[in-house]
Amino acid sequence: MKKIFSRGLVLSAVLLSLISCKKEEPAVVAAIDTNQIKEEIQAKENEFADTYNAGIMKDIGYFADDAITYPQNNQPVTGKEAIVKYLKTHIDTISKGKKISFTTNEVFVAKDGEQVVEIGSYKVTDSTAAVVNSGNYMTLFVKKDGKYYSLRDMSTSDLPN
Repeated sequence: MKKIFSRGLVLSAVLLSLISCKKEEPAVVAAIDTNQIKEEIQAKENEFADTYNAGIMKDIGYFADDAITYPQNNQPVTGKEAIVKYLKTHIDTISKGKKISFTTNEVFVAKDGEQVVEIGSYKVTDSTAAVVNSGNYMTLFVKKDGKYYSLRDMSTSDLPN
């Protein structure tokens, strides 16, 4: 009986060793096309600028529902609905021939492509194309249903206070 028990114990140890030594295959991760994502983010920025410059603010699918924006010289604004309302009240800053434009300078894409940090610059020009304001911004985008949405953003002006 002792021999059977010993053989069973040895056999169990060998099987356990073989199972634990099984090499895990690395998960296949799809290649991330950073240039394509940068173009996609720039297209979102262009659509945002076009909508804002037209003097209308509507839901264009830019902000996530739980987004927070940190506007210059103001308290943070939380939630897509509140952000759109805030932008509507400040749309007059672009009126009278002024236009805003955004340039995506860099994107940092998470390995799974589900988050992107954009570093960009903005420019506000008057009707003669003279720059009246400019600055930089950072935006964290998250992917939902195959599209990127701004979750957090913050900007700063190049102009002195």
